[in-house]
Amino acid sequence: MSNWTAADVPDQSGRTVVVTGANSGLGLEGTKHFADAGATVVMACRSTSKGESAAAEVRQTVPDADLDVRECDLADLDSVASFAADVRDDYAAVDVLCNNAGVMAIPRSETTDGFETQFGVNHLGHFALTGHLLGALRASEGEARVVSQSSGLHERGEMEFDDLHGERSYDRWDAYAQSKLANLLFAYELDRRLDAVGVDDVTSVGCHPGYSSTNLQYRGPEASGSWLRLAMMRVANAVVGQSPRVGALPMVYAATHPGIEGGEYVGPGGLMDMRGYPAVQESSERSHDEPSAQRLWEVSEALTGVTYALGEPVVAED
Repeated sequence: MSNWTAADVPDQSGRTVVVTGANSGLGLEGTKHFADAGATVVMACRSTSKGESAAAEVRQTVPDADLDVRECDLADLDSVASFAADVRDDYAAVDVLCNNAGVMAIPRSETTDGFETQFGVNHLGHFALTGHLLGALRASEGEARVVSQSSGLHERGEMEFDDLHGERSYDRWDAYAQSKLANLLFAYELDRRLDAVGVDDVTSVGCHPGYSSTNLQYRGPEASGSWLRLAMMRVANAVVGQSPRVGALPMVYAATHPGIEGGEYVGPGGLMDMRGYPAVQESSERSHDEPSAQRLWEVSEALTGVTYALGEPVVAED
């Protein structure tokens, strides 16, 4: 597993990969990796104009890239449903879904549907998207993968079920950590539920990029008008951060490596899990708390109105 690089990505010809947040940062670099390996990449972007600009950038390094830019605003469940319906109509199957897009440490705001934005975009939007695309994933001729992008900061996270949307008390970093913990609770619970009904053609895994220098770190300080925090983030990105191209490798590894198993967690294996080549790691004890995962699933279904058609449980024969 050591020193796994972009050169080791298996051939993805004939496969369809959906990447959320594909117009910048880790999503853009992941798109480059997938396209270079031959995949058709559906670039799910909130802004199609930014998506088209990103696609042009991809084609500078991968001239024959097969890219499909589509609008998908994870802060709007109607947009998520519309995007998924169009993908189902136009593609026979989806082989990989990378739930990558996210917002980090922003002042409190709400999505179109009234959810706290970090929880709504980072978790609920992806929960709904995955549910809408589950049939397309099951139609894959091989093993399909759902990859949920988390963060090392999930270790700080706690599920505040009595105040999920930070209406009584809001801290931007606590809200971010909660949303990243939710990503892993969802990833592991999805894999358990698939196993329980004997679905072995879809695998759900989690990943994190370590400390990657992207625009994500700047959005919180910019939104709050804190130029000091913005300057500090720029210094940290320059000194500590690794490039987005390397930071995207854990997601690409989780999506394509033939040896990955459901319920695993992939991140950089170097210094303090912040840098280096992809490696399978252990996430926090809270991320494996099954009662919390089950409660989060039920809450997510109620909030989004999306239920998963998983079928009946498998009953072992005597």
